Amino acid sequence: MSWTRYCQSVIRYPQFGFSIDLSRMDVDDAFLSAMQPKIAKAFTDIAALEAGEIVNPDEQRMVGHYWLRNADLAPTDALRKAITEPLSDLKDFAEKVHTGQVSPPCGGVFKQILLIGIGGSALGPQLVNDAIGHGAKVPIFFFDNTDPAGIDRVISDLKEVGLNRTLVLVISKSGGTAETRNGMLEAKAAYEAAGLNFGRHTVAVTGLGSKLDQYAIDQKFLARFPMEDWVGGRTSVMSTVGLVPAALQGIDIDSFLAGAAAMDVETRKTDAKTNASMQLALAWYHAGNGKGEKDMVVLPYKDSLVLFSKYLQQLVMESLGKELDLDGKKVNQGIAVYGNKGSTDQHAYVQQLRDGVHNFFTTFIEVRKGRNGEGIEVEPSTSSADYLQGFLRGTRKALYESGRKSVTISIPEVTPFQLGILIGLFERAVSFYASLVNINAYHQPGVEAGKKAATTFLELLNTVRGRLVADARTADEIAAQCDADPEDVYHCLTHLSANGEVQIAIGKDPSGDTFSL
Repeated sequence: MSWTRYCQSVIRYPQFGFSIDLSRMDVDDAFLSAMQPKIAKAFTDIAALEAGEIVNPDEQRMVGHYWLRNADLAPTDALRKAITEPLSDLKDFAEKVHTGQVSPPCGGVFKQILLIGIGGSALGPQLVNDAIGHGAKVPIFFFDNTDPAGIDRVISDLKEVGLNRTLVLVISKSGGTAETRNGMLEAKAAYEAAGLNFGRHTVAVTGLGSKLDQYAIDQKFLARFPMEDWVGGRTSVMSTVGLVPAALQGIDIDSFLAGAAAMDVETRKTDAKTNASMQLALAWYHAGNGKGEKDMVVLPYKDSLVLFSKYLQQLVMESLGKELDLDGKKVNQGIAVYGNKGSTDQHAYVQQLRDGVHNFFTTFIEVRKGRNGEGIEVEPSTSSADYLQGFLRGTRKALYESGRKSVTISIPEVTPFQLGILIGLFERAVSFYASLVNINAYHQPGVEAGKKAATTFLELLNTVRGRLVADARTADEIAAQCDADPEDVYHCLTHLSANGEVQIAIGKDPSGDTFSL
């Protein structure tokens, strides 16, 4: 790899210490020249998106997450107010919580937060907390699943300080998301068991007029903040979804928003050669032949960014994983994303990355500053930070020597501003890539299909419950009464058995297992 190639391939925004090195993605001039019509269309498409055109045709919605960090870009006064007024309100509310003007019924101040949500309604706040929430004024806990054991564990942790001093945030656009509703009802039961009024400890972030909105009114929640239908869950971290919990924690949300806005300014420019998000999207396209043929392995070399690969899983995979393109053609697009952190994974799956199946490219994220404060030498003239840098550079080189491509993104340190920079970079790269491959990045029909299938299973589960008797019967026999698939019925029965509702007698194989009350 030549020094000249590196100097020609790296894009730097020195005003905020950012750089992205694409020299090891081997994107050649011939490819870039052939992509010029698609590049021009992608710039046109995102300009239309930011101008407020309907770019989510399936749901007939605008897509406005870029307005969240610069409300002046929103195309109407009503949309601008829908951003600026809740932002002002949530800051005011957070200040009142911190000063005790909004307080728990027992008096004093709220000491901790329980956030109940799923998908983007939890993952964005989790990333923010993990990356920049250390030492925040108010610690935060999460219900992000409908796993009762996980819920019990969090409740137990909260009880160390006390549910009476715990502020609950329930985040759901529709209020009908089952996992979030379940978590809310579980939390409500725990509060009531402790003799506490759930509503007087709780805040809702939801769509105006939603089921949750109505419930919050009925239960006299402390506050309600709006969610807009033009912001998708995976891009909602800079909406009320992410900003309400961050402000309550005491995180500098203005700096967070400013970081994304700064990246937007640079990546809105139509010079593709110096546009980091466009070059990132083009590198993805080149690596996977425009068909997602290579996975993306994300390796941030900083513990505080351990959730960034998980965050990108949702942002990239839910946005780009689509069966049909915008013309209705079956394309089965997508880029699989996985990863954890460096240098930890050099002791896990880097062996396969270098010597195994060549089905990926790597995204290294470098944080240049090792630590705040003085360090020690772990060897003569060598610090722990030196080792971390050595492992990053060594792994990058070893992979490339074995024909494995990589991108390296560098930031000076992990701050609210720099986290905003990273999120802004990838959000626009996803938008550009979606245009390059002609898909709708802003709907999620596969997720909805999974929800419908889950509802069907739950309906069958209750039907099976109604067919259980004292006499032992097989899944086939019960399925015949329910007019259902025996395997589906069998899974219902084993679930009921595992949770103490029925007795199971093991047969030679599953068809011989019998179930009884």
